[in-house]
Amino acid sequence: MDWDKLRVFHAVAEAGSFTHAGEELHLSQSAVSRQVSALEDSLKVPLFHRHARGLILTEQGELLFRTAHDVFAKLAMTEAQIADYKDSAQGSLKVTTTVAFGSIWLTPRMREFKTLYPDIDITLILADTELDLGMRQADVAIRLAPPKQPDLIQRYLMTMHYHVFSSAEYLKAHGTPQKPKDLDDHDLIVYGDDARPPVENLNWLLSAGAKPGTTRTPVLRVNSIYGIYRAVQSGLGIGALPDYMSREATNLKEVLPELRGPSIEAYFVYPEELRNSKRIVVFRDFLVSRLNPDQF
Repeated sequence: MDWDKLRVFHAVAEAGSFTHAGEELHLSQSAVSRQVSALEDSLKVPLFHRHARGLILTEQGELLFRTAHDVFAKLAMTEAQIADYKDSAQGSLKVTTTVAFGSIWLTPRMREFKTLYPDIDITLILADTELDLGMRQADVAIRLAPPKQPDLIQRYLMTMHYHVFSSAEYLKAHGTPQKPKDLDDHDLIVYGDDARPPVENLNWLLSAGAKPGTTRTPVLRVNSIYGIYRAVQSGLGIGALPDYMSREATNLKEVLPELRGPSIEAYFVYPEELRNSKRIVVFRDFLVSRLNPDQF
């Protein structure tokens, strides 16, 4: 099979259209279509069902795409390993973590990292779903639970403790609760019922100090920790947040310090094949050096 045509086919299968694949490959739509047609002619089978709403892989196309995807993932891994034979830390590095941790803690520290390692081309992929590191959707991950895949290396980073926070503006307007029962008279922001929270019992504020068998009604439910953080920061109400967030927002104030919520352990995770990658090593060491007990 022609590698150029296979590369174009792989891009089209991922993008779902000739137009979007062409934009990714910097080729015209007609050039992309010709390459795919030529590959189909050489294999003597159709690879896509073509219709007005886009492209759908045929059964043969699915088989070829899975194989091509594995091949290109292994080639990317090999390219990274070859690059790591060089003396200095350089090359591309894709890092994935949650929207909250990535937005609030990690992104502001990328300027310092880039100053230390200007030859590393870093990309942050912030998502609350786990990407497949084995398939090179990302090189490393900062995850809030131990990895389930057996072929991934994990390094403990820190424990995030949940505490109760509000903004200075909210407390000035509504007063500061002095005991858990006082939460009955305050606006609470909690995790949405229709979303899968990162830890169990994340909405413990709704029952903390309440009468037995009763649950408070929140002022807002939102399906992300980052959303809760922004709502609390805006002065809407009181919410439970990981303690690192209070270090990043000057207007967050801890209330009811005797209340303690669940804890989450964060891990630095990467594939076994990248164990000796200089890019991975320097990024890991950078994280560990910044995540010290004095900061959290």
